[in-house]
This record gives sequence, structure tokens and C-alpha cells, in this order.
Amino acid sequence: MNIASASLSQLSDSSKRVGNRLLTIAENRIELLTVEVQQERDRLFHALLLALGLATLGLLALMALSALVVVLFWAHSPVIALGVLVTLYAGGGVCLYARLRGLLRDWETLPATLDQLRKDRECVEQMFD
Repeated sequence: MNIASASLSQLSDSSKRVGNRLLTIAENRIELLTVEVQQERDRLFHALLLALGLATLGLLALMALSALVVVLFWAHSPVIALGVLVTLYAGGGVCLYARLRGLLRDWETLPATLDQLRKDRECVEQMFD
């Protein structure tokens, strides 16, 4: 009877240690997720502020450039003046589109958290194999 109660006590202690470790691991992963979410939020906010500044200054520059092109070429040909503007705006739009596609293609959300969860899964799979 003593052996059975000792085994039950050891099993209970082992279960508590495993439970404690699982809770610690879960707590660490949640903290990592929280930190990464905050970093993503800050990065997104920074990107939005930069985009807003870029859009504002770009619009002002394009308005001034448009006025310059119209003034310079209007006497020669209004069609050339408008064609040059269309070409400049289309080229700028294509460049911005290409950069945006590159940014979205390379964007990774919460990479450290996902990597750590993959490692945890592999560790658990190795324990039960």
C-alpha cells in the first residue's frame, strides 16, 4: 500500500511540475505575442505617418510640377504639355505600385511568435515519438 501511495504522490508531483512548465511556456509565448503585436502596431503607425507625409508633399510637388509644365509648354502645344504630365504621373504610379507590391510580398506578421510555436510543436512531437 505504501508503494502505491508513494507512486501516486510521485505522479501527482510530476503532474504538477508538468502543468507548471506548460503554464510557464504559455505565459512566455503570450508575452512574446504581446510584444510583437505592439511592435507591429508601432511599425504600422510609423508607416502610415510616413505615407501621409509622402502623399501630402508629393501632391504639392506634383501640383507645382504641373503648373511648371503647363506654363513652359502651353505656348508650343497644349497636347504636349498634357502628354508630359500624363507620362510623369503614370511613371510615378507604376513605381509606387511596384514598391507597394514588394513591401506586401515581404511582409511577415509575428514571425518570432510563429517560429517559437513551431519549435514548441516539434518538441512535443519528439517527446511522444
